[in-house]
Amino acid sequence: MTPTPRADVALMDGYHSPQLEVAVRLNTNESPEPPPAAWVDELARAARTIAWNRYPDRDATELRAAIARLHGVDPGQVFPANGSNEVLQTVLLAYAGAGRRVAVWEPTYALHGHIARLVGSTVVEGERGPDFSLDLAEVRRLLDDPDPPSVAFLCSPNNPTGVVDSPDAVREVLALARARGCLLVVDEAYGQFAPWSALELVADDQPLVVTRTFSKTWSMAAGRLGYLVGPAAVVEQLFKVVLPYHLDSFKQLAGRLALEYVDEMEARVSHLVEERGRLVAALGELPVEVWPSGANFVLFRPIERDGRAVWEALVERSVLVRDCSSWPRLEGCLRVTIGTTEEDDAFLTALTEILT
Repeated sequence: MTPTPRADVALMDGYHSPQLEVAVRLNTNESPEPPPAAWVDELARAARTIAWNRYPDRDATELRAAIARLHGVDPGQVFPANGSNEVLQTVLLAYAGAGRRVAVWEPTYALHGHIARLVGSTVVEGERGPDFSLDLAEVRRLLDDPDPPSVAFLCSPNNPTGVVDSPDAVREVLALARARGCLLVVDEAYGQFAPWSALELVADDQPLVVTRTFSKTWSMAAGRLGYLVGPAAVVEQLFKVVLPYHLDSFKQLAGRLALEYVDEMEARVSHLVEERGRLVAALGELPVEVWPSGANFVLFRPIERDGRAVWEALVERSVLVRDCSSWPRLEGCLRVTIGTTEEDDAFLTALTEILT
């Protein structure tokens, strides 16, 4: 007989972004610039010192200490993993699972709900407001349920809309979560591009964790490295469920050395924020609806043309953006990553040609 997967898994769609051969790829929110050449050289030299015949440091001691110094926290409050997606998965393995509920507010990052379902959780969905900001009435509706969720997700800046949740709104959600025994996860994959961070709310007596990634601002998408900052007691539970030696020695080394190049990272972020402003201004001259963004991407919707048709026309011109039509309430929407000036110009030229 042919083995069969779990019934719920058999019915799922995987999470995929199109990978096409194009000249301008602006669909996956990667950094358009490589990391500093000095970091690449230093990493290559340091790789020779790795004891390849030995298992890695299971506790990632040096990497956690370096991340802790960056954020002014204790190393015991840091949990690193293979990209922020593995961080999310580990949180859900420890705090969700079969018989527990996970809350999300749509539209938002699809993997929050997807991973929750993979670990056997029931996903309960609320809606964001008309402008995609948090609707606190919807937050209360889910968190005040007689069977409240064990984990609640906020994504800020939100993917794919780019909206940054306000400090007051996040504080109110945190207070509600604390009252209901719920762990609040604030996904800040794009946090460095935003005007504020929920990291300032993290404390050992608060049910809050904040996730970050090296993929975007650190130009390390190929390395698959992310981390969480949260209460030490939560981090302790995460290490119980993550696979042994999950973070290899080379990755730990790469992340630790990257943190010695903070100034270069911040310069890239500043440039991308400036370029984001230029791109938004240019989109404002075209027949599209544009949403404000605190991330390294911009969501827009063609007003007079079908979004999918525009996406296909861009691909024909060797420009790839993300078709977001499958997200709740985002019919016809497209999302463009901020690229280099040359890539953004190529995108704008192609889009102008299609729409005018």
